[in-house]
Amino acid sequence: MYNKTVTLSNGVVVPQLALGTWLIDDDQAAEAVRQAAKLGYRHFDTAQAYGNERGVGEGIRTCGMPREELFVTTKVAAEHKDYESAMNGINASLAKLGLDYIDMMIIHSPQPWDKVNQSNDRYFKGNLEAWRALSDAYKAGKIRAIGVSNFLKEDIDNIWNNAQIKPMVNQVLCHVSNTPMDLIQYCQDKGIVMEAYSPVAHGEALKNPVISKMAEKYGVTPAQLCIRYDLQLGMITLPKTANPAHMKANGDVDFEISKEDMDTLIHVKKIDNYGDASFFPVFGGKL
Repeated sequence: MYNKTVTLSNGVVVPQLALGTWLIDDDQAAEAVRQAAKLGYRHFDTAQAYGNERGVGEGIRTCGMPREELFVTTKVAAEHKDYESAMNGINASLAKLGLDYIDMMIIHSPQPWDKVNQSNDRYFKGNLEAWRALSDAYKAGKIRAIGVSNFLKEDIDNIWNNAQIKPMVNQVLCHVSNTPMDLIQYCQDKGIVMEAYSPVAHGEALKNPVISKMAEKYGVTPAQLCIRYDLQLGMITLPKTANPAHMKANGDVDFEISKEDMDTLIHVKKIDNYGDASFFPVFGGKL
């Protein structure tokens, strides 16, 4: 089981491979977390928008592992663009999870989901208010680390230039054929750790012949190659599954992709429109 970690700018250590729980129903989430913990997963990613925080929290509390050995990430709903709603959401997440603290909490999107790529308004003021709520919860010890998700350079700059506490992570869509290298480099240069969701492009990457051929070369599955790709970019990586066999395979990625092959993968042409941010609303804003 892959067990490397990354360290955030505030010194918090984060398991680099996480179980993503998007589209896992609340009544199935607890068992998914328990199975993953049994296999060696120590980082679990959920969100207010997923509707499964209760189940994830139950899994954390009942998996038999000490709480301090597990890392839980959740997300402030994209619609919470004022201090009060963001803070109420933070407290609601704590209550639903049934935990004394959240390891990391991030703003789910710079724009409300129904406005993603449909509005030029980047909600700079609203994001600063949501960030202020996260910062206060962080100072109060409710959250150990704070960050953002789906933020572009201008969104990062808004927080970076106007807030005392700087973003520690930026979670973005990143997979073979859709690798935002400029954004990754920009954030990493600032000491912001990058996270990759949907590392297998919602399954579409598994159909790509370049990926399949290279996976065969390394004696791994296309999914394993895609997960390893994001890990080698230095990103926290969040493959999603409720299937224990897939969880086990996703964690069996202790191999090395050569520099030449990484360069080939970075330049693979886009697989399909899953790489487009405009595709987000199709999934109900739950990325």
